[in-house]
Amino acid sequence: MFDQIFFGYCALMIITSGLLAISLRNPVHCVLMVLVLFFHMAGLYLTLQAEFLAAVQIIVYAGAILVLYLFVLFLVSIREELQLDAFIPNPWIGRIIAVGMGVGLVYVIPAFTLGEKGAWPEAAIQELTNTKALGQELFTTALLPFEIAGLILLVALIGGLVLARREGAGPLDNDEHGKKQEVAS
Repeated sequence: MFDQIFFGYCALMIITSGLLAISLRNPVHCVLMVLVLFFHMAGLYLTLQAEFLAAVQIIVYAGAILVLYLFVLFLVSIREELQLDAFIPNPWIGRIIAVGMGVGLVYVIPAFTLGEKGAWPEAAIQELTNTKALGQELFTTALLPFEIAGLILLVALIGGLVLARREGAGPLDNDEHGKKQEVAS
């Protein structure tokens, strides 16, 4: 009974914080709502007895990814961004599209079928623990996709660094004669 109540609480908080994360005007408040969402998702993983995924959810997403979001927010001038015109002038267009997509997803749910069962029987997972079974599956059967995902993330990181790099960044810039001069702020 407690599991069902806890699941309902986590599901309600995930939906609420997700909606608040996309509807609040202040970007820092949006990031805080995403933090609440990540913690409640970790709570759902705990109800599924997937402690490793709950820990990864908190460490990677609530820790690293949200720090990255906040870092980007601090680099961008929030006052100037809040004064920009909206991409779509009427927010109801986006809401109608979101409701339509939600109805489409609910319509498709009955056609959903479960995939094949994995190679790991439940007794073997209980004997090894979830973390060891996940590690063995990840580094044996799914090693190539795991490495490809790592390579894609590395290329994205290098691309982001190249795009973020500015020529002449720093307190001193070269003038036309190659001498250093101070940049007026």
